[in-house]
Amino acid sequence: MITLIGTGHVFNLSSALLRIFDEKSPDVVCVELDKQRFNALMMKNSDPKGYKAASKNLPMVYKLLARFQESMANEYGVTAGAEMLTAIKYARSQQLPVVFIDMNAQFLFREMLRSMPLSEKLKLLLSGLGGFFISKKRVEKELSKFEKNFDSYIEQIGEKFPTIKRVLIDERNQYMTQRLSEMDEQYGKVVAVVGDGHIPGISELLKSKQVEFEITRLSELRNMENKDENPTSAHFSIKYKSM
Repeated sequence: MITLIGTGHVFNLSSALLRIFDEKSPDVVCVELDKQRFNALMMKNSDPKGYKAASKNLPMVYKLLARFQESMANEYGVTAGAEMLTAIKYARSQQLPVVFIDMNAQFLFREMLRSMPLSEKLKLLLSGLGGFFISKKRVEKELSKFEKNFDSYIEQIGEKFPTIKRVLIDERNQYMTQRLSEMDEQYGKVVAVVGDGHIPGISELLKSKQVEFEITRLSELRNMENKDENPTSAHFSIKYKSM
């Protein structure tokens, strides 16, 4: 059984995640990271100066996205990627294996930029610069739109940035689904922490492979986090069984 947990890289979700981990008692913890991103995340927390120096050679789009995530995470009082660190620390505290299920991010961004038309690059650059001026209120509004109509939201991304959708969403969904299928064959209980935007795509692919799974979405996690002072509050997961 796979438990898919949809997170957001800029939100404080630690207590909600830990509650689910304790409930599920997984045999393995999977995270939406590659080895390089994991090392960078650890360096950012332990050696900020070294991380800043090492980041100079990263693709510009990668750096813009990272800066935007960090600025928004500060609005919510956390560090970008904190939910991944929570999952990794939990696994280590329980002596569980941690599996990085994502593709190499630097390779992906270089491939994306190599195949992206100039017009799309210009739109992406302008969007990236504009992102620094998006308020917390605007993020909440966009998140609400996303949660109400995911298909429409992804369709809009595909129309405006088709290369981004193909490389950063579709191809990664396929890769992570394959990795999760492999983990499902090796372990009894798999917990996977991925960005909430990947949940619908991965879910459909797991269904096509007839892999049993259940999901907890970002909205549920945030509700759990907000109600954390009430120990009787509960969360609800949607379970899918292979036929």
